[in-house]
Amino acid sequence: MSLLTKRTFITIMLFLCGVLNYLDRTAFSVSGVYIANEFNFDPGQLGIVMGCFSCGYVLFNVLGGILTDKFGPKHVLLAAVIGWSLFSGAVTIAVGFISLIIIRIVFGMAEGPLSTTTNKAIASLYPPDKKASVMGIVASGTPLGAAIAGPIVGFIAIKYNWKLSFIFIMVIGLIWSFLWWKYFDDKKLTKTENGDSVKAKQKIISSAELQQKPKISFYLKQKAIVASAVAFFSYNYIIFLILNWLPYYLMTARNFSFKDASLITAVPWTVGFIGLAIGGTISDFIMRKIGHPLIARKIVIGFGLLVAAISIFLVAFVDSSAMIICLISMSAFSSYLTGGVYWGVINDVVDTDNIGSVGGIMHGFGNCGGLLAPVITGFVVKFTGGFTSSFVLAGIIGLTGAIGAFLFINKVKASCDKTEINKYA
Repeated sequence: MSLLTKRTFITIMLFLCGVLNYLDRTAFSVSGVYIANEFNFDPGQLGIVMGCFSCGYVLFNVLGGILTDKFGPKHVLLAAVIGWSLFSGAVTIAVGFISLIIIRIVFGMAEGPLSTTTNKAIASLYPPDKKASVMGIVASGTPLGAAIAGPIVGFIAIKYNWKLSFIFIMVIGLIWSFLWWKYFDDKKLTKTENGDSVKAKQKIISSAELQQKPKISFYLKQKAIVASAVAFFSYNYIIFLILNWLPYYLMTARNFSFKDASLITAVPWTVGFIGLAIGGTISDFIMRKIGHPLIARKIVIGFGLLVAAISIFLVAFVDSSAMIICLISMSAFSSYLTGGVYWGVINDVVDTDNIGSVGGIMHGFGNCGGLLAPVITGFVVKFTGGFTSSFVLAGIIGLTGAIGAFLFINKVKASCDKTEINKYA
């Protein structure tokens, strides 16, 4: 298999894996009203069950990155997809609150390695000025999965039973796993990986620094990495608020029918798919024009989060359902515009041997936002009777991430012979 063919195959498979990943996640949120009714959950309990996914997810963001560096993307992603497919199906045998919590935690654990494993494979195959573009295209499969999940789950739930959709998605996941196991070989990535690694790092950190083989702790002290993690937290808070609660919000606060809510849910994820697909390309284009990788990343992350924050904040003060859908869609689009660019920062700064580990730590911290958003929102709805404060809080968190990106994603501190040098990337 030629390098071009290998790249195409891996890119397509990783894109489809992202679609599958969010099919699984969104199926639960779309079915949220059915699940709450069947198990007699109040909004607080439903929020806890939603948030439990991120407990396991955050843990295995970190461990998944470490395992990917050690064992390679083939085996880690294979185990992950098989695991999350089986536990997606396991939702159908839940008997109550505790069993759902356990299933959702293990489900999240299995999904945890996806992004770091994806980034590792892309970093191994593509040159520096294309990695963010490819990561954005591949990652755009996730909102596309969310977009098609609403109509699919809605149709199955109305026509048959909400539980059947989880079985359907489980079978698709197992089919993908078989194809990945049979046709993907990561043993042939080493040559390309090493070549691209040196080229990328010479742009950010001196060759002398590379020869010292920096430890993970070196990268975690870089302001660009810390600011990216905080911005990624903000991004995930907004995305997981929309992902988990939008169908429930439309049905309970805006009086949409289940059929209409499941269809309208596809709108923000469709525009999010476009945003995620083009965000990395925009960032790489800016980088080629100005010659400063991290400044190019900062521009997209900062402005994307700023628009997302303002949009989700305004939802709290608008009465028109049409305008609310527009604002939520704008927030999703602008958030997803930044989605692949965080990994561009990691690829620009971190040597390839540590990309999985450092990316996993950033991903784990960032997804704490995904843990907190559904839980906090559930209790806000329970105790206030509405979503207004949740949208305001999401806007503030998004603004914080944008400010951090503007201020700190622009410099890398490199240490050479005990002399600290600050230089623009």
